Amino acid sequence: MTLGWFLLGGFCGALASLYGARVAIRGSVRRAISAERRATDAERLAEIGSMTGGLAHEIKNPLSTIGLNAQLLGEAIDDLAIDEDERAALAKRAALLTREVDRLREILEDFLRYAGEFRLEPRSTDIAGLVREFADFFEPQAQSQNVRLRVDAPGESVAIADADALKQALLNLSLNATQAMRESGGELALRVASAHDDDLGDVCEITVSDSGPGVPPERRDEIFRPYITGRRTGAGLGLAITRRIASELGGRVWVEDNEPRGARFVLRLPR
Repeated sequence: MTLGWFLLGGFCGALASLYGARVAIRGSVRRAISAERRATDAERLAEIGSMTGGLAHEIKNPLSTIGLNAQLLGEAIDDLAIDEDERAALAKRAALLTREVDRLREILEDFLRYAGEFRLEPRSTDIAGLVREFADFFEPQAQSQNVRLRVDAPGESVAIADADALKQALLNLSLNATQAMRESGGELALRVASAHDDDLGDVCEITVSDSGPGVPPERRDEIFRPYITGRRTGAGLGLAITRRIASELGGRVWVEDNEPRGARFVLRLPR
């Protein structure tokens, strides 16, 4: 009886081992198929990215030709011996064509900047000094939009960053803020401070705050996606590029309420 139970137990153990082996094999096969599918999808996305980037470059060449001819056309209209009202109407159309060409060129450049490979050179950077330098550059544009610019970036605050890329991110955030206050003006505030992030550790925190209408909670993730914009002009890539820059530098960016009114964009970079 004991031997029978022993043999039966051994048989059942062998069956269990065989079943376990089959399950493991099936799991390995599924993982291999899934990995192959992901590799194929990644290769396809890379091909599409290369094709769209090449297409954008090809479009830029004839677009430049159109823009040049529109400019020449506008100059030729000024010299036409025709009625003044007719000349003004033709000149208006030529100017409209030039503006649309410039807008398309800007959209293409934003697309290439977003879709292309980021060649960043992260290094120890004085973030406070960089923000003060950027504020000097951006202040005339803010004033032209009836926006007061306030800067709070004393001393030196060092983090790992690419200076050119970070200036681009600041420009995108500042343009977004001034656009939000385009109707009645307001205040744009740039601030640099030290902070601690649960995921990133000790960080340098840059905030770009405005006194505009703010961003509804349900749109706070959406606005960082490509081609999402509330602006009258632009391709809707500025905030998407900013998020990519932050990610490439090992940081992150988000938007929250600015008390008592407006939006507050927070960009954190690891020290």
